[in-house]
Amino acid sequence: MNAAWWAVIATCAGCYALKLAGISAPRRLLDHPRVQRFAALVPVALLAALIAVQTFAHGQSLHLDWPRTAGLGAAVVALLLRAPFLVVLAGAAVVTAALRWLVG
Repeated sequence: MNAAWWAVIATCAGCYALKLAGISAPRRLLDHPRVQRFAALVPVALLAALIAVQTFAHGQSLHLDWPRTAGLGAAVVALLLRAPFLVVLAGAAVVTAALRWLVG
C-alpha cells in the first residue's frame, strides 16, 4: 500500500473516533448552554470561511476577482431581501457570469 492509502485509512479512523466520541458524550455535557451555542455557530463560521476563501483566494495568495466579488454582493442583497436560497444562488451566478462576459 502506498502513502495515499495510509492517509485514507488514518482519516477514516479519525472520523470514526470523532463520531464515537460524539455519540458517547454524556447528555449533561451536550445540554450545557455553551456547547449548544458553539454547535449552533460553528456551521455559520465554517460557511463564512468557505465563502471568503472561494471568493478572494487564488492558490496560496489573495486575489480580488471583481466579477466574483460582485456575485457575492448580489447574493448578500438577495439575502437581505429574504429571497429563497435558489434565487440567491441564481442571482450570484447570473451577476458573476454577466460580468465575466462583459469584461472578457
